[in-house]
Amino acid sequence: MSESDGMDDVLDGGLRQSLMIASRIAETLARRRQESQRQLEHQDAQAAHEAQTRLTADRSAAHAALAPIEKDQWWDKAQPHDIATAHTVAESWKDHDPTALASSEKIRQEVLTRYGIDTHDVGADAAYLEAGIQTITAEKARQDARDRSQEETRKAAAEHEKAISLLAAARAEELRAQAATLAPEMERHEVPVEYLANPELAEALQTAHAAKTPAAVAAADATVQERMFLIGKDGINGPDIDQLRKETTANINGAGDSHFEDPAFVQAAKDMHETKLLAEGGFTGSERTPVEQRYERAAKELFARMESVGHEIENRVTGNDSSRLKAQGLKTESTSAADYGSAERQEAFAASLATTGANETQVRGRAAAERSEGTHPRAAVTMGNGTAKAKKTRTGAAAGVERAKSGPSR
Repeated sequence: MSESDGMDDVLDGGLRQSLMIASRIAETLARRRQESQRQLEHQDAQAAHEAQTRLTADRSAAHAALAPIEKDQWWDKAQPHDIATAHTVAESWKDHDPTALASSEKIRQEVLTRYGIDTHDVGADAAYLEAGIQTITAEKARQDARDRSQEETRKAAAEHEKAISLLAAARAEELRAQAATLAPEMERHEVPVEYLANPELAEALQTAHAAKTPAAVAAADATVQERMFLIGKDGINGPDIDQLRKETTANINGAGDSHFEDPAFVQAAKDMHETKLLAEGGFTGSERTPVEQRYERAAKELFARMESVGHEIENRVTGNDSSRLKAQGLKTESTSAADYGSAERQEAFAASLATTGANETQVRGRAAAERSEGTHPRAAVTMGNGTAKAKKTRTGAAAGVERAKSGPSR
């Protein structure tokens, strides 16, 4: 063997060893790269998995939020905020989810039908949609309330009409029964059944039916004839307040609208009206209560009520000065009959009213009423029980009104 052969063997062995080491290093590096790649791929898969998990959860939540809109009951009770929320969910998912797309169209149809709003015009602006729905819902609620009110009014009117019909039927039956009892008197005076609705005539017929003596029968018949005459003039229900107000204020100085809030004053005005009609119709009344005396009694009651109402008005106007007015009233009542209607007294009375706090219109009205009562009302009421005496001593404004304006004449 030559020397060169030995050297070649050494070099060959070293190269071989070096290659083996390099191969082992390369394998190690390759394993490291592979491990790094596997780790990188694992991280990407984990992130993707997490993202997919979140997407699935969000999609499920969207489905849950949109599920109720398929039910009509939900729409019947849904508030504007609920609808706006469902619209937002459907709009945000409709490009990715078939269910959301279908829900978006469902919402559009329902909102358009129920509220007249097209969600295509609104887009994704949920606040605008909510405000629009709130406005329309409020108006619909007001309209529903008006409709309910009108329906309740209609029902109440129907119930009222039914009640009135029942009452009218019951009253008609009552009048028929009463007519059967009073048939002889009604036939004698030719009284229609419907006239029994006039309480004064019904009472007069009942009195005639119960009368036992010829004198009692004659008196009752006279009253029936008076009532039949008055019904012919004023109708079964008699004069109304407007008619009495017009007639009384035209004939009695100081009579005003406030007096006709007093039932006793209205009754006195009605009595004056009826006795005047009877006198003009030729009725004289009975020996005990002639028509003229009945008229005088009604006139005195009218003036007494005028004074009472006048004092009540003064007390309401002056408030805390009521005690001073009371003292004034007592002082006025103590004035003599001769001085009661004097010009000096009228001026003093008007001046005293001005100090109570009453305004000019109230002072003028009360003074006018005072001037119409030339005879003190209390004195007029207590002038005496005898008719002849009352006729001889009747003086003052009451008598003037009775004779000059509306009093009955023989």
